[in-house]
Amino acid sequence: MRGAAVLGLGRFGSALATELERLGVEVLGIDADEDTVQRHDPLLTAAVRADVSRAEVLDQLGVTQADRVVVAVGGRLETSVLACSHLLRAGVEDLWAKAESAEHAQILEQLGVRHVIMTQRAMGVRIAHRLVDRAEDWVDYGHGLQMGRFAVPVRMLHQTVAASRVTEEWALRVIARRSGDAPWEYVTAQTVLQPGDELIVAGSAEELAAFGRLDS
Repeated sequence: MRGAAVLGLGRFGSALATELERLGVEVLGIDADEDTVQRHDPLLTAAVRADVSRAEVLDQLGVTQADRVVVAVGGRLETSVLACSHLLRAGVEDLWAKAESAEHAQILEQLGVRHVIMTQRAMGVRIAHRLVDRAEDWVDYGHGLQMGRFAVPVRMLHQTVAASRVTEEWALRVIARRSGDAPWEYVTAQTVLQPGDELIVAGSAEELAAFGRLDS
């Protein structure tokens, strides 16, 4: 990806745009607030104050030519919908948009936006699993596959992954582990799990939830 346009530089848009720059992507950031634009000017390839609800503005700024476009003005429904509508009409295929509610997401999907981002819903799901299942992180990939990050259960300590019988008892797969601040490493059947280890585990939501409650 050579370049991306991020429309809206609030908390989500700002974090996205600056991380893309860190990853070597040239980012055009657009926001309606002049102070916000000034703060981002030294951080992005370009930062511009503009009204992204206007088709001619999007065209003049070259937004329709970007490899990726992210509409991150989720809190302003009309602006979000108009920007997405203009971009789709201009032929932008790789369009991402932030939605603040299920209704907002439905409208974006009906417009034809292929990638709708529900940040608040995703965070709510993660917090719920952290409270109930001890999962420090939780990602739902859909179609029955989730991945969670857990502290190694006590009953698995000082055993190899194979001896812990995770795949047999819970139909799960332990993908990786790390200890403390060490880098993540892929596990094998002979990896021995130690106190302080964290695990990345993949499987269904039900199986992961049961795994997370082993020490309860």
